[in-house]
Amino acid sequence: MSLNTVLAGLAVCSLALNAQGIGGRARDLPPSAAAKAGPAPRLPDGHPDLGNGKGVWNPRTITNLSGNGPQGPGRSPTEKVIEIPMQPWAKALYDARIATAYKEDPEGRCLPPGIPRMYATPFPFQVFQLPDRVLFIFEGATHIWREVFTDGRPHSPDPNPSFLGEAMGHWDGDTLVVDTVGFNEESWLDQDGHPHTDALHTTERFTRTNEYTLRYEVTIDDAKAYTRAWTTSYLIPFVPGTELMEYICQENNKDAHHLVGK
Repeated sequence: MSLNTVLAGLAVCSLALNAQGIGGRARDLPPSAAAKAGPAPRLPDGHPDLGNGKGVWNPRTITNLSGNGPQGPGRSPTEKVIEIPMQPWAKALYDARIATAYKEDPEGRCLPPGIPRMYATPFPFQVFQLPDRVLFIFEGATHIWREVFTDGRPHSPDPNPSFLGEAMGHWDGDTLVVDTVGFNEESWLDQDGHPHTDALHTTERFTRTNEYTLRYEVTIDDAKAYTRAWTTSYLIPFVPGTELMEYICQENNKDAHHLVGK
């Protein structure tokens, strides 16, 4: 691995160490405690309780949504390894981002990671379930929030493009399904740089499988960048009794000058 690759990785990851329990509060439960997980708690309306301030979800770093990638297997703990079916131009752009040591990574410049990368970057988040929406609050990515409307409203005819898009949700049994369109083209799908266009349409499935585990599944549908829709999934652990910390990327981003490429 080249020095530039290491330095570029630092730009994305150095400020994220708190979320992995290095000097911070969001430390995973010990395996002995996690093994004793009870069933997913429920709210009075019968839906699974996705947290509601009782702790934080502590994502892993999913370097590559395929579960593999140029860093080799094992660095992206997805549930299975998949093939990501890129259009030729998307493959060329992806290869260029790898070859230049991720020097254009928007997250390294304090821009929001976008979807699904928001749930594959090692900053904890909380979920709050309100009568007409589900609210996600993220410690990282400029301390951003995400609203998922669950009141049955349709998508806007022409949503204003944004980093997180326009999200509409509904319950499919015990799974929160989130349908999102209206993305801008500024984010990467993962740290290795899989691209997307303004045609991106994501379908996410959030399932609290037990007291301490959230299964996250996302389907990527972007015919401009990929030859077919594709799906990946992974698990996110819960840390009860933990709060989010203040995180201001713009205030203390000391690594941007390391994004020099090759």
